[in-house]
Amino acid sequence: MQLTNPSPSLHNEDLAPAAERKWGAFSIFNVWTSDVHSLYGYFLAASLFLLCGSFVNFVIAIGIGSLIIFALMSMVGLAGVRTGVPYPVLARASFGTFGANVPALVRAIVACFWYGAQTSAASGAIVALLIRNPSMLDFHTNSHMLGHSTLEVICYVVIWALQLLIIQRGMETVRKFQDWAGPAVWIMMLLLAVYLVIKAGTFSFGSEIPEDVLLKATADAGVPGAPGSFAALAAVAATWVTYFAALYLNFCDFSRYSTEDAVKKGNMWGLPINLLAFCLVAGVTTTAAYTVYGEVLLHPDQVSAKFDSWFLAALAALTFAVATLGINVVANFVSPAFDFANIYPSKIDFKKGGYIAAAIALVLYPWAPWNTGAAHFVNFIGSTMGPIFGIIMVDYYLIRRGMIDVNALYQEDGEFKFQGGWHANAFIALAIGMVFSSILPTFTSVLPMWWGTYGWFFGVAIGGGVYFLLRMGARK
Repeated sequence: MQLTNPSPSLHNEDLAPAAERKWGAFSIFNVWTSDVHSLYGYFLAASLFLLCGSFVNFVIAIGIGSLIIFALMSMVGLAGVRTGVPYPVLARASFGTFGANVPALVRAIVACFWYGAQTSAASGAIVALLIRNPSMLDFHTNSHMLGHSTLEVICYVVIWALQLLIIQRGMETVRKFQDWAGPAVWIMMLLLAVYLVIKAGTFSFGSEIPEDVLLKATADAGVPGAPGSFAALAAVAATWVTYFAALYLNFCDFSRYSTEDAVKKGNMWGLPINLLAFCLVAGVTTTAAYTVYGEVLLHPDQVSAKFDSWFLAALAALTFAVATLGINVVANFVSPAFDFANIYPSKIDFKKGGYIAAAIALVLYPWAPWNTGAAHFVNFIGSTMGPIFGIIMVDYYLIRRGMIDVNALYQEDGEFKFQGGWHANAFIALAIGMVFSSILPTFTSVLPMWWGTYGWFFGVAIGGGVYFLLRMGARK
């Protein structure tokens, strides 16, 4: 749509409503292959599969979780299609024209942290491949800089630079990259599964793994209860839904370039269908690897390190490095690029915002905070994404009934000025939502132990509910 006299402090070409809609169903499908087919995505998928206890339980728990993800992503995706605006601009409708910078920066902080973590994971897969060579192993062991081995630093910088190349031409280059990377990873996943199943001589679903061994290997997945129990299945579904918390906010960054029909088809194939298939393949591969190697190997780079064939190991390492680049670009690069551009539109465009995110990830590398207690701080910040999502969706669907004056989103003195560009009701709701999604579960023992597993859900419900009540009270 054509904007009328947009305010320079709220507008630039990248933040404006999308003029072209080139993202078809296949591109939307590959947003999800890129987002989940990473080293951590594989670990989580394999862990959750094994914790289900049986194939039927897997279909129930992961199936229900995937359908919830599909419903939520469809909500925010359709909002992006109908308005054509990215996440920080959509947030102006509920948080105010300038207040929207707060939820944008929350998303940007989390994204920059995980941008560095995922880059480190991808470079680690390459390092694991290279040190199979004795001379590289010697170099890795004896040469160090910036608190890491020199080989690790070189691989990190190379992977970091490759990601910058992907965004040189903006979102269209991102689309082309993920359209190639998504299918490539699926092919490698299937080859890995077939290879190990044939080598194991059996096709099974993890029942032969002793429970104590399984619980120890999957402890980081954060699922309480015995495998297959109701408590475990409920936690599996909740953990799977919460894994996508960041993309619930900024999926409209991608869907704005698409159509309603393409988003519906892409989401259907990319979410419930693709997620079930991915978890199944990850679980079967992990089970076969246990039969072959006698260990619960939940990370694909751990599996590839066991290969006798250097070619197979190289193929696996490169594929999962590409997969991790895919999630980094989709989940941790595009979002902060728009988020930083939203802060100072007249000076920062999408490309510069991406450079800022990449620079932060590079500066953080010597300290590698993703390997320290800083991860808990970032997860604490990230848990605020539940209330933010609830507020934005309640505002769009319940308060405004899906009707937004898009032009007013770019006006300093328009409908979304509220109190000097800040909407007090949204921030009151955010603060109350944070108390129950972040503060009480993290810093006190007031709430039951299981509360943290469902903290994102409570954040959505309480943040969104309080916002709705405040808006209704204001109308009366």
